[in-house]
Amino acid sequence: MKKATFGIFCLEGAVLSFNVAAVAALVPSIAADFALSQFVVGRIIWLYMLPYGVAALFYGPLVRAFDARKVELICMFIFSLANLLAGFSGNITTLFIARFLAGIFGASVIPLGLILIAKHISQDKRGRHIGVFFGATFIASLLGLLLSGLIHWRLIFIIPGILGLALWVLMYIYLPSFKSDLGPFRFGYPEAFKNRIFIRIFVYMFIISLIYHAVQQWLGVYFSTRCSLSQFVISMLITLTSLSGIFGELGGGYLADKLGRLKVINLGISCMFICVFSLLLKLPLSLLGLIMIIWGLGWTFNHVGLSTMLTDLPQGLLNEAASLNSGVRFIAGGLGAGLGGLIMQRSFNLGFIAFGSTLFALLFMERLFKFNNREA
Repeated sequence: MKKATFGIFCLEGAVLSFNVAAVAALVPSIAADFALSQFVVGRIIWLYMLPYGVAALFYGPLVRAFDARKVELICMFIFSLANLLAGFSGNITTLFIARFLAGIFGASVIPLGLILIAKHISQDKRGRHIGVFFGATFIASLLGLLLSGLIHWRLIFIIPGILGLALWVLMYIYLPSFKSDLGPFRFGYPEAFKNRIFIRIFVYMFIISLIYHAVQQWLGVYFSTRCSLSQFVISMLITLTSLSGIFGELGGGYLADKLGRLKVINLGISCMFICVFSLLLKLPLSLLGLIMIIWGLGWTFNHVGLSTMLTDLPQGLLNEAASLNSGVRFIAGGLGAGLGGLIMQRSFNLGFIAFGSTLFALLFMERLFKFNNREA
């Protein structure tokens, strides 16, 4: 893979991710602007994630038969327009529609990036490339979170809209054709789900993604209602999860190549478990900051380890695995955000105990998710 091509996909991931994490921090501000409940406005989280997850299921099989260059050009153009629509929305309904469209057309970036890395990068270097790829998304997410505490919430949507259109021009000029990778169209999910390792990986992925988003997407509301923190402080705390996530993706990718995928995944679960139960305590601001750093490291260790594991699957399952990586994560994430909202609205302590206990249980399910090439 040429460095320029890899760079373009990293930039796509950055534009895609600029406001994903920031939205959770912006819920209180958007709610105040539209004079609505924070839990009503919080729907913008899962109204993006669920359509993203469903749409992602189709992009892997789609680029098996259609040139991925054309698919990406169409998707990036509409994704950018959807962000501009969100930024200029005059009511919550328009904002909901814009996020729905952004989810559908933004879902192509990650599956294609994983497919190309798996096809064109040797197995002993994939973890590092995946770490850089996702590291770019966390750098952009960090920037979005930093700005969310400093500028009006509408600009958090307008900026990626403008940058996306600028990137579209670069893609049109420099992104090569991928016709050499084409073959007959095949919707290979029935075949994929006959593979036991394939099923185990995605069952695990569904559970861990649901838990992560059930907690992560309501941290802004938790810090606002339970800790009485300002919008700036809330944004800075959630920013720490993205800041540590950059190092988690890069370092976790390297460790996945050196120590093995499963060890990195389990290290991530352990960090996440400690953080969730720590939130049951009334902590000073400095310790909350430390918890957010560990939380970000835990999630990204788990994320990059599992994503690298997917690229080790047989080539015939690669496109479906890449699509399901995004599809399952975002469907589970959307459901997790919705479930988290229902539980956290009743009691944050109840939510932290329930989701923390599930993380603890996953540590004892290691044998169910062990992966080796021979069994796959």
